[in-house]
Amino acid sequence: MTIAPFRPGLGAPPVQTLPPGRWHGHIWVSDEPLARPERYLRCVAEFDRSGLWPVLIPHDQRFAVRGEDWLDDRGHLAPAAHRVGSADPAEVLARWWDSSCCDGACLRPFGARFPGLARRSHRRSDPLAEAGNTGSVLSARAPHRLGLVQTARPADIPAHLGWTGMIKSTDQVAELSAVLRSWEDRFGATLLSLGFDSLVLSVSAPPRNQARALTVAAEHRAFSLPTYLTQPGNLREYASGLVQARRWHFSWA
Repeated sequence: MTIAPFRPGLGAPPVQTLPPGRWHGHIWVSDEPLARPERYLRCVAEFDRSGLWPVLIPHDQRFAVRGEDWLDDRGHLAPAAHRVGSADPAEVLARWWDSSCCDGACLRPFGARFPGLARRSHRRSDPLAEAGNTGSVLSARAPHRLGLVQTARPADIPAHLGWTGMIKSTDQVAELSAVLRSWEDRFGATLLSLGFDSLVLSVSAPPRNQARALTVAAEHRAFSLPTYLTQPGNLREYASGLVQARRWHFSWA
């Protein structure tokens, strides 16, 4: 059964019993952190029926100390979900590839040109089951509010919301969601957590060896150079950390 579309202001989303919450623009968010992590798993299980993808909103002390909530107290870009399909992820990442950081040593085994997209991983567990389990673990380990967004694909949520978390690098949120779509398709990488300037993805089909992980590492570096620069070592060492890694974290802080 398909649940009819809903709009902000019409009350709680029409899914299983939820904690108290309210609308923040186009996302419904619980008022308090999830006390029962299994609720995230249940929302994932209902996604095919409800069309509502659950996204975890992490506690952010930078705003808490001021009594603020970034969902309300910081700006947004114009929603851009209608433009996601027109962006080519390979072209986007090639444009974001920054080869000016050094004399080229940090880019090895690649060079000034983006090496292209990594091949699809063929062996994977169910991406939704992986996301449900990983999201439940995240919400049990640290406080997260529960958000729900009406979307056909979790990857489109930043574009739906006009998310500004990557604004230090780009204001093209539709292009960011296009890359997330490509990762969904190739690696079962599914959006779990959306912070003010951070993303967490669960990954049901991570690269299984160093050679495959190197090209994925190049994609990560193009996608979020700030994340890459916070990691010790070079591109090969970053790639080593991606082999069989079931969670990808990005930050533009």
